[in-house]
Amino acid sequence: MQCPYCGRAESRVVDTRATGDGIRRRRECQTCRKRFTTSEQISEALLIVKRDGRREPFDRHKLLQSIRLACAKRPIAMADIERIVDQIEEHIFSLGKAELRSEVIGQQLLEKLKALDPLAYIRFAIVYLELEDVEALRRELDRLMTDRR
Repeated sequence: MQCPYCGRAESRVVDTRATGDGIRRRRECQTCRKRFTTSEQISEALLIVKRDGRREPFDRHKLLQSIRLACAKRPIAMADIERIVDQIEEHIFSLGKAELRSEVIGQQLLEKLKALDPLAYIRFAIVYLELEDVEALRRELDRLMTDRR
């Protein structure tokens, strides 16, 4: 592993931590003594089957961005968003399938957002459930309010 500061290859691992998507290692360069972080990610080929039949590789970043958009300007910590992504990613890889319908991820995300923040849930639901009019939105709000009781 080359040091990003001096370019030398001699470094030692100071700390290792498992994360939802792999392993993070804190390293110290043996030459310049500066520290840097590296990450190792599990490379599993999982294809997501979209509603229209298209297939695309699972993209953790895309999932993270979807959640961040739904949670924009809400009092939600980034750690909570990362935790949701980690939980969903762990779940879908534990299924051991090569292909997975996008609905599996969408439904899981809806449940996680419902528990985390009702407004973020509604924001995501409007797009994901394709709520096209105010009446459909009202029905979803009624369902949310009933579930919260």
